[in-house]
Amino acid sequence: MNSAFASERSEKIKTSGEIKVCIWPGYFAISYRNPRTQQLEGVDIEMAHELADSLGVKLNFVESSFSKLASNLKNDTCDIAMHGVGIRDSRKPHMEFSQPYLASGIYAVGTKENEEIARWDDIDQDGVIAVVQKGTYMEPVVKERFKQAEVSVVDSFKAREQEVMSGRADVFMTDFPYGKRMVALTSWAVLLSPEQPFAKTGYAYAVPKGELEWLKEVDDFLAVMKKTGKLYQFAAKHGLSEIVVHQ
Repeated sequence: MNSAFASERSEKIKTSGEIKVCIWPGYFAISYRNPRTQQLEGVDIEMAHELADSLGVKLNFVESSFSKLASNLKNDTCDIAMHGVGIRDSRKPHMEFSQPYLASGIYAVGTKENEEIARWDDIDQDGVIAVVQKGTYMEPVVKERFKQAEVSVVDSFKAREQEVMSGRADVFMTDFPYGKRMVALTSWAVLLSPEQPFAKTGYAYAVPKGELEWLKEVDDFLAVMKKTGKLYQFAAKHGLSEIVVHQ
């Protein structure tokens, strides 16, 4: 990064010798702690290493979550959140968003055994139960757009899986990375993709509210990662090439 235009935040990072990056270690292919190896992996783990290298500092991962996102940025727990943060209006009063680097619509996860629900167009039918997680951007979208299926709301992402595995629901709604996780790590799940993007949402990095100079440095970094092809390389490595935002 060009130190001639360094922000107060990046100067602080360089003075301390480390950058604090908030991640959610449960986000498959994004910022995931592999339970077998206990190592962090995913596109944002790779991108965080690149960001730290560009600043010439040590990388310090801070385990966070979406529920802690706003408070961790406000309280200076981390300098930046790098775990596929969806650009949502409800979050904008609390943080600044970089340019999007990934974009995912809503997908569905069903079971291989359920022959009645074999493709996306089978979902919005009478008698079908679709599960969404409370508080996600998917909840109001699915409730509004599904006209025939019953929409069931649960409190946690694990509860979504349990509802489908138990047979109490037919599918649960998720994004592309989590859907890929289910297919990769279970023997029963199938990912159902809409022909056209369904409620597509951009994913970005988040920095503390009002820190526009630091935000510009992050955007400049992202532009370089896109131009050099490194972002696409990292995304492809983790199975996310189809949701990369190239511009």
